[in-house]
Amino acid sequence: MAMKRTTMYSTGGRKLYAVRAADGSFKDIQSYARAHRADMARESAAETATATRKAATKKSPAKKAAMKKSSAKSAKKATRKKAAKKSVARKGATQRATKKSARRK
Repeated sequence: MAMKRTTMYSTGGRKLYAVRAADGSFKDIQSYARAHRADMARESAAETATATRKAATKKSPAKKAAMKKSSAKSAKKATRKKAAKKSVARKGATQRATKKSARRK
């Protein structure tokens, strides 16, 4: 379990972490920045467990390739549909424009 730390400031204004012993005296004093950096470098038990779980459920390369292929096909279909819709929309717009110009004459 992590030790409880008391925060305080030095006379220079730096934030400090102080770890107290059971009798209340200071066991260790570190600058906040140094202690925080050390905490970030260390992995927690929860992070380690999550990484282990993810590694166990990782997909095989064959499955990944199959998934990529199917997603690429669906993406191609979607772009084709979009292009078809655009051309239909453009066609309608040009027809309307020609009708307007015919009315003006």
